[in-house]
Amino acid sequence: MLQGIRVLELGQVLSAPFAGAILGDLGAEVLKIERAGGGDDARRMGPDFRHGDALTFHMVNRNKQSVALDLKTEAGKAELERLAATADILIHNLRPGAPEALGIDGPAMTARHPHLIYCAISAFGHKGPLAMKPGYEPLIQAYSGLSSCNGGPDDPPMRMGVAVCDQGTGMWVVIGALAALQRRATTGKGCIVTASLLETALVWAAQRGDMWINEGTMPDKHRSGHPALVPYEAFDGSDGPFIICCGNDRLFAKLAGALGKPEWAEDPRFATNRARLANKNVLVVLMGELLRLAPRAAWIDRLEAVGVPASPINSLPEALAEAQSQALGILQDVPGEDYRLTGSPLSFDGMRPAIRTAAPRLGNWAGARSA
Repeated sequence: MLQGIRVLELGQVLSAPFAGAILGDLGAEVLKIERAGGGDDARRMGPDFRHGDALTFHMVNRNKQSVALDLKTEAGKAELERLAATADILIHNLRPGAPEALGIDGPAMTARHPHLIYCAISAFGHKGPLAMKPGYEPLIQAYSGLSSCNGGPDDPPMRMGVAVCDQGTGMWVVIGALAALQRRATTGKGCIVTASLLETALVWAAQRGDMWINEGTMPDKHRSGHPALVPYEAFDGSDGPFIICCGNDRLFAKLAGALGKPEWAEDPRFATNRARLANKNVLVVLMGELLRLAPRAAWIDRLEAVGVPASPINSLPEALAEAQSQALGILQDVPGEDYRLTGSPLSFDGMRPAIRTAAPRLGNWAGARSA
């Protein structure tokens, strides 16, 4: 899809490398610019998985080649400039102030290379009192209020179990870079694209944040539940948890029938979603008592037979072993290696982009000049 597009990635750990991996999955040539003598810190974030590098590094650096440069030397800077002259996109998540100190900030680079789409990722954003402050995933989840949305009513704030801010920001940068490519096709000029972990977190939390801004209220925390729909949460069968999602009154009527309680659909406490919201504690207790009487698979079969969405609550090993996950083929063999990685979540004309190459050894690109 992006064959012929060259990307320079000055990425550390996750957000910029994840953006580079997406573009690499889509066919772009991605040259990972790394510190000579050490490279990306993610190479050592965990035990040696393969070739001296941690698994995290292999996950987000497939389909790339490595260029080892010392950007504090004139030779290193000259090599970066040579590569920038041939590149379409540059992505970095360097510490605030570092690009300016090196002379490779957005205004400077786009002045020298007007065609370049320069993408800068930061923790707190490109302006404001914290623009120069570095940050990491759990810090941003805490600062943004995202952590406060997790768990149940009596639980303390808790971090989400995956790096939604880092990886989400990488996705936004890719979206911005692709939009800028389209604009460049018309104008002939690149631009500066900025994104931050904080802005990503605020967007992920917008459903709750916009409620506070416009209505002055915050929804209660519901663990697996939903602030505006009932029943829309987890229950326990006799042998394990599963989730039921009733998104409207029609589905609730089907649910009531499948549970052997058709009268619930006519009960004024439960007949409409707004009534169920007002009487949630009553309905959830009644359902919980009933659902604990049979295995979850039996309930799921019964609900799905009438069109009510339901699912087991799987562990990750269980989810990866599911027939649907297997059928999608999202786990891919890495060429020349003895391990598999989760591939791109996109398919084009039914075909998922392939992992073409493993994560690179430091400085493996044959086209690099000594610097």
